[in-house]
Amino acid sequence: MVWVGRTLERIRGFRADARRQVGFQLRRVQDGLDPSDWKPMRSVGAGVVEIRVHGDGEYRVLYVAKFAEAVYVLHAFEKRTKQTRQADIELGRRSLVEVLRGRPER
Repeated sequence: MVWVGRTLERIRGFRADARRQVGFQLRRVQDGLDPSDWKPMRSVGAGVVEIRVHGDGEYRVLYVAKFAEAVYVLHAFEKRTKQTRQADIELGRRSLVEVLRGRPER
């Protein structure tokens, strides 16, 4: 698991129940399984997936798991409106670009 930017810090700021659920879902991804509730985020980039956590709030975690060397966790945020904020999409895109630039040549 590779945490991009301040993603791990953001997840640590989630409510305890959301943190546990995010951890459980990311473990599923590491094990090669799909999260329980997810959707592709093509607006961020090819292969980017959004984990959706529901509870006392709505939480989202963007990741990409299409590379053999690691699962890259790009962004995490609390969702407060029905539509994902453009700022969150842009941050996910910038994180993906950072990952693509920093990956070892294959």
